[in-house]
Amino acid sequence: MTATRRTAGARDRSGDSELILGPTEGSLLDVVDNVLTKGVVLSGDITIGLAQVDLIYARVSLLLCAADRILPNEDPDFLERHRARHARKGAARAARAR
Repeated sequence: MTATRRTAGARDRSGDSELILGPTEGSLLDVVDNVLTKGVVLSGDITIGLAQVDLIYARVSLLLCAADRILPNEDPDFLERHRARHARKGAARAARAR
C-alpha cells in the first residue's frame, strides 16, 4: 500500500474548480446557470496587420451575466416595459416642443 504525500504549497486543482463552479457532478446546464448568476468578464486584444505592420488594434471586454443582475428593478413583462418606454419618449418629445 502506497501513501501519497502532498507538500505544504501544493494545491488541489479540482478543489479550485469546485469553489468556482460547484460540485463536479454538475451538468453543463448547472455550469451555465452558475456562470450567468455570478457573471464573467472576458477580455482580449485584437490586432490586424499586414506585412508585419499593425493596422488595427482593439481591446475588447465582454460582460456575460443574467439581465436581472444588471437591471434588477426591470419589469419582467415585455409589453409593460415597451409601453413605459414609449410613454417616456412621448413625454420627452412634448417637453422639448414647449
